[in-house]
Amino acid sequence: LVASRLATCVKPTYRSSGSWGGPGCGKGTQCAKIVAKYNFSHFSTGDLLRDEVASGSDKGKELQDMMRQGILVPNETVLKLLEAAMVKALNGTVGYLIDGYPREPAQGPEFEKFIAPVDIILYFECSNETLVARIMKRAAESSTVRADDNEETLKTRIATFRENTEKILVQYPTQLRRINAERAPEEIFADVEKSIDELLAAKKK
Repeated sequence: LVASRLATCVKPTYRSSGSWGGPGCGKGTQCAKIVAKYNFSHFSTGDLLRDEVASGSDKGKELQDMMRQGILVPNETVLKLLEAAMVKALNGTVGYLIDGYPREPAQGPEFEKFIAPVDIILYFECSNETLVARIMKRAAESSTVRADDNEETLKTRIATFRENTEKILVQYPTQLRRINAERAPEEIFADVEKSIDELLAAKKK
C-alpha cells in the first residue's frame, strides 16, 4: 500500500505538524508564514477538497454538495486526498504542515497509523463572533464566492467544529499548543515561532 510506504519513509526523518482552528481563525495566514520560515510542505484539507471540486469529477460534484450543506466529508476520502498530496511531495520536503486536519476524532489515530506520527498541534483559538465576522468580511471582499461561505452554512460549520474540537485535542496532550488568535497576525506568529523553535531544538537533542 502507498500508505505503508509513506509511513516507512516519513517516520524516521520528517516532521509532521498540525494546524487547527475554526473557519476564519487565521490559520491559513499563519501556515504561509510557517512555510516561508521553516520550509515545510503545507497541505490544507480544505484546499485539497476544493481542488477536487474544481476538477469537475464525479467525486468533486459529490463533495460540492456536501460542502454546500456543511456536512463533513467521509474520513476515507479526506485521508486519501491528503495521502496522495504527501506522497507527491515526499522527495522534496523536510517536513509536513497539515492545515485543518484531523477534522473529527477518528481521523487523528488513522493518520498516525497509516502516514506519520504528529510532533505538534497548533490550535488557534477564536470566539464564534470573531470567526463569523472574519468569514463574512472575506466573503464580501472576494470576487469569488465559495460554496461554504454563507451565514447559514457558516453557523453549521462552526457548530460542527466546536462539537469535535475537544474530542480531537484531548488525543494530543503533549503535542498541543493553544494560541490566542484574536490578535494581529504578527503577534500570533511570535507565539507560533516559539512553539516550533522549541520543537526543533528538542528534536536536535
